[in-house]
Amino acid sequence: MCGRFTLTVGPDMLAKRFEVDGTIAWEPSYNVAPTQDVIAVVNDGEQNRIGQMSWGLIPSWAKDESMRHNMINARLETADQKPSYKKLLVKRRCLIVADSFYEWMKIDGEKQPVRIYSPDQELFTFAGLWDRWQTEAGEKVTCTILTKEANDDMAEIHHRMPVMLRADQEQEWINFAPQNASDMKDWLYTQQDLPLTYDVVSTYVNNPKNNDPSCIEPVNL
Repeated sequence: MCGRFTLTVGPDMLAKRFEVDGTIAWEPSYNVAPTQDVIAVVNDGEQNRIGQMSWGLIPSWAKDESMRHNMINARLETADQKPSYKKLLVKRRCLIVADSFYEWMKIDGEKQPVRIYSPDQELFTFAGLWDRWQTEAGEKVTCTILTKEANDDMAEIHHRMPVMLRADQEQEWINFAPQNASDMKDWLYTQQDLPLTYDVVSTYVNNPKNNDPSCIEPVNL
């Protein structure tokens, strides 16, 4: 699964990485948590667009927000069969931008947070799905991160992992043209995984209110 991640760069770096114009509203975050805003990229058929979405999917047909805490992640294995995700795989795919994510692994019998990132420490993206939900106050755009069974790099940490995309895979994922849901699921399985490494970090990150560079500092046990 993926329940917490980081995006520690500012707007200028985001604009450069995704080659978009205009102002991007974003403050670096060392502890992005569910229901908070994230940076996401979509394609509108003419160009890529980048902006904020709220993490935790609320399907367009939902009566209230109560289900969103259970929809921060979507299992890739069954996404093309679930009503909440199938249509989104067809035409509402997005990139959710990050530079690391957290997972909790057992070390000496205790759950210890670790920060997982690319060895080159570059930005990467999670394969995501998004939807629009209408409220009395207006429209809310929400998203979820696809997850799959852990690969060899992740298996010692957790049995699940987010679906991560390399830069050369991203445009095909957000291709505006409607796609077959099962084909898109199968396509993700054919993509080469991003290399990963990790550092043990402090339990300081356990509290989502803590959001500063201390969250990502390695610790020695």
